[in-house]
Amino acid sequence: MSIREECGVFGVMAPEVCDVAGISYYGLYALQHRGQESCGIVVNDDGLFASHKDLGLVSEVFSGDALSCLPRGRMAVAHVRYGTTGGTDRNNCQPIEVNHQKGRMALAHNGNLSNAVELRNELELSGAIFHTTSDTETIAYIITKERLKTTSIEDAVSSAMNILDGAYSLIVMSPQKLICARDPYGFRPLCYGKTSDGLYVAASESCAIKAVGGEVIRDVEPGEILVFSKYGVISRKEHCRKKQKKLCAFEYIYFARSDSVIDGVSVHAARARAGSVLAKMHPVEADLVIGVPDSGLDAALGYSQASGIPYGMGLMKNKYVGRTFIDPGDRIDKVKIKLSAIEDAVKGKRVVLIDDSIVRGTTSGRIVKLLREAGAKEVHMRVSSPPFLHPCYYGTDIDSEEHLIACKYTVADIADRIGVDSLGYLPVEKLSRLTGNCNYCNACFSGDYPTKIPTDTRKNRFEQRLSDRGRGTGSFS
Repeated sequence: MSIREECGVFGVMAPEVCDVAGISYYGLYALQHRGQESCGIVVNDDGLFASHKDLGLVSEVFSGDALSCLPRGRMAVAHVRYGTTGGTDRNNCQPIEVNHQKGRMALAHNGNLSNAVELRNELELSGAIFHTTSDTETIAYIITKERLKTTSIEDAVSSAMNILDGAYSLIVMSPQKLICARDPYGFRPLCYGKTSDGLYVAASESCAIKAVGGEVIRDVEPGEILVFSKYGVISRKEHCRKKQKKLCAFEYIYFARSDSVIDGVSVHAARARAGSVLAKMHPVEADLVIGVPDSGLDAALGYSQASGIPYGMGLMKNKYVGRTFIDPGDRIDKVKIKLSAIEDAVKGKRVVLIDDSIVRGTTSGRIVKLLREAGAKEVHMRVSSPPFLHPCYYGTDIDSEEHLIACKYTVADIADRIGVDSLGYLPVEKLSRLTGNCNYCNACFSGDYPTKIPTDTRKNRFEQRLSDRGRGTGSFS
């Protein structure tokens, strides 16, 4: 088990009809690091929706004529997915599309609801029929129900936010408007910008806005609703400042791309500061500092600068290995296919190895083995996050303490199991050094959850409930 990607959302609204599908395609390409399971684009052509979505990488799903078959339009919403709720199934591909009495809607979601099971139970008991196992469809149902009682899509989203709990950054498209909404805690990032030719663009990360030629205007505030229409941009803040801000700390440690800026903080600078803290908290005599590509590289640079130990490239990543590479079976180590050690750089050296996290320890052990086989004299591992001790209910794929090596062993025992000469983690009390503030969620490290803990935490809990019902248990719990 390793940390999996998050999801990425993208939306565009143009002043006139143009190739919004092509713009969305490049936006998704910039967000590919956030999800490699599936992707999709929905285009709004004067109120008519056209979509294409499937399992696979952006380049796979939109190969051939798939992209050119989407019409031109004035709006589009798009999504890359790694699912933390619901299984790997084409039905779970986003954006979710809904037809209802007052029109159409397409919705893309990044995050995880902490009250998804309760809401879904209520909807099912009221007669709702679900086609997916993701909590995104639950959000779509809630917004649709509220839309039937309100005069506008933005009012429906606002009403839904009184019901939803947990992490959600949303982009919602109606026939006439594009809506952005971020949960009151601000668990997941969301920002927007504008291109020189007048297109408004919203995305999970600033790197996607820049990829399509836009300039970032600002982050969407926790609890804020932005309404993009022919009248411009309207900000609604009735849900703002109702909760203490709790942006996921792991966005800075792992999820986000290094060139992104989230809530005013550079991801590259945050990771470099983590490396600097590690150098001061866990010093060691060594000859070379290297990082595990990609998210370990910035922290390795920070460690090097703070310690004075030279920084170098000791591991090479195969950038052409995607989600769909052929499984080599048990005889060939998958880590060796994705990573290789640079023997000339590490042979005979005392190496400091920087990585973003350790989950089970299996991958870490294999990386250390690569360095040993390449001739590294010593390997000292430093981790730019605290030990994982608790599951996450807000979108990070950490769902069981039984899978977490830090829940079973001491630091010294973990070092012995993965084969390093020494091991040091970033102390949880030093997390604030990354961002310069304490406005982050560290529940997976500390167990301090901002919301009520869900009673049902299985990733495929909805599918399991259906199979239980098929066996005649009569239980939904």
